[in-house]
Order: sequence, then structure tokens, then C-alpha cells
Amino acid sequence: MNSPSDADRAPAGDGTPSCDAHWRADIASLVFPVPEHRAICAVHRGAFRTLLGTDPTVDACLAHFRRFGPAFTAAARAKIERKRIPLGTNLHLTSRDITRKLLEADQIECGERP
Repeated sequence: MNSPSDADRAPAGDGTPSCDAHWRADIASLVFPVPEHRAICAVHRGAFRTLLGTDPTVDACLAHFRRFGPAFTAAARAKIERKRIPLGTNLHLTSRDITRKLLEADQIECGERP
């Protein structure tokens, strides 16, 4: 349980991860668990700069993740599948990875097919 990546933290009994999204100053990134992949996913501050259109604060990055969490999770799952990332291997998302899922969610909300 002392891994630097937090990847080995076990999910809580109700299926939710025992750790939530948090900021890692050492890599200037928000990290969140991908429990079914037994890994973590990182999103660098630069990706948030592109997504938010400004130099973001840590709080702004965390707020954006809380607002659009399902899109971040979907982007991680899609990248794992697309890149065939091995189980247990940590990954990172780019602003493009996240934007794809945000656009898909918007299209679905408007009644369009992705």
C-alpha cells in the first residue's frame, strides 16, 4: 500500500475506489484510480491548460475533474483499449483524449450518435 503510484490500493467494499482523485505536485498532475485496470491515470497540468483555456490552479483542475469525472474515466478506458495497455500499467491522458469523450457526451445529450 506504499507504492508511489497508489495503484495497489484496494477498492472499498462497495466497489468504489478507496482513494479519490488528487493532485501530485511532484509530477504536476491530477491522478485518479482506474480500479478495473489496477492502475492510476494522470492528467498533466498542461492538458488542463488546454481544456480550460488558462493557466489553471490546482483547485481549478480538481473542480474540472469533479464536474466531468465520467468523461475522464471513459477516456482512460478508451485509451487502455485503443493502445492495448497491459493490466496494471499506469497511463496518462492528453487533452485530446478527454475532449473526445466530452464531445461524445455532448452529442449523446443532444440526441446524436457518437
